Amino acid sequence: MTMTFADLALAPALLQALTEQGYANPTPIQAQSIPLLLEGRDMLGMAQTGTGKTAAFALPLLHRMAADPRPAPAGGARVLVLAPTRELVSQIAAGFEGFGRHLGLRVTTIFGGVSQVHQVRALEKGVDIVVAAPGRLLDLVEQGLCDLSRLEALVLDEADQMLDMGFAKPIERIVATTPQDRHTLLFSATMPKSIAALAESLLRDPAKVEIAPPSTTVDRIAQSVMFLDAADKKAALLALLRTPDMGQAVVFTLQKNIANEVCAFIGEAGITAEALHGNKSQGQRERALDAFRAGTVQVLVATDIAARGIDVDTVTHVFNHDLPSLPESYVHRIGRTGRAGRSGYAVTLCDAEQRAWLHDVEREIGRTLTVQDDHEWHCEVARHSTKRAPVLGGGPVKQVKAPKPPRERKVWTEEEKQAARLAATAA
Repeated sequence: MTMTFADLALAPALLQALTEQGYANPTPIQAQSIPLLLEGRDMLGMAQTGTGKTAAFALPLLHRMAADPRPAPAGGARVLVLAPTRELVSQIAAGFEGFGRHLGLRVTTIFGGVSQVHQVRALEKGVDIVVAAPGRLLDLVEQGLCDLSRLEALVLDEADQMLDMGFAKPIERIVATTPQDRHTLLFSATMPKSIAALAESLLRDPAKVEIAPPSTTVDRIAQSVMFLDAADKKAALLALLRTPDMGQAVVFTLQKNIANEVCAFIGEAGITAEALHGNKSQGQRERALDAFRAGTVQVLVATDIAARGIDVDTVTHVFNHDLPSLPESYVHRIGRTGRAGRSGYAVTLCDAEQRAWLHDVEREIGRTLTVQDDHEWHCEVARHSTKRAPVLGGGPVKQVKAPKPPRERKVWTEEEKQAARLAATAA
């Protein structure tokens, strides 16, 4: 017998919202996580990207808040969710708002690239749920504009990517300002040693839910590789985008300038495309994603900053114009397709310089990609190359620097906090 959300004994208001949004049956990560989280257990959740992790933690947290309708603490929040990118922050917040639409709870987002004025004003009144990127949130905490001392629950989503992006220290400093008896959840798509260590430090007797082994790619995604010269990649990509079964596609590049070049090349060929990367303003990124979700843009050309923030069920294809230098990023890239039970296609364009990176990817996912060689750009030299492109950012060997002395934490007086609030309001 198929399980339904009603079987999970969620609050009627949540069941109503789920029905209105067309959700009837929980995914495996949801079915296993929700009962444990309703009991208040700390959790380490591991699941492939696109399997419904947001609902797995949002629904039980909303249920517990509905059962205990206390006011949000002024200057802070009841629930904090940390996520690595602005796109993912917005996506998670939209999930909370949709599932909790009948509960009357306040949700706000906090991330950089925009003025902090509205974020500060929302916090002053108290917010039920804050979804934040670590960098901006830590700024507000250290300005005395965000008080997490009465936080009830902390969620770290896509924790592995946050560590990859250098957020280990900000997370540590944020967590240090929260109560020790908080309810803590850690969700991730992969399980490197760094995540195991983080879970050990944050979670108390956690339940562990693992739907698929770390770095396993979604089975319904057909994965293949084309070997070709680097100079032929754009022409091959354009031919792929013109195939009859093409719906919406995400193209991943390694660098921001390449994303711009590919986007312009596609656009000149008459295919609607938008670029998405870190040099775009928040407004530009939001407009690009909104147009893609609305279907007015067919192709999104992105760097890895967007690999986990694009949640569009209609994506039929993912193309790796460049292979990722970190093999685990491949899993998150191709997870942009094959969502919501649909099938998908992931095609990787591999040149001689990136052949070794393909080997790393295949070792990471435990399988060999199907080779497409019946095309005009096929290159046997690339297929058998032993070259290894340098990893951007200085290569895989990192220099160990002497640790900096501990930073003395400033204690803000009430007068300084009020002055900071006034300055933010006037900005």
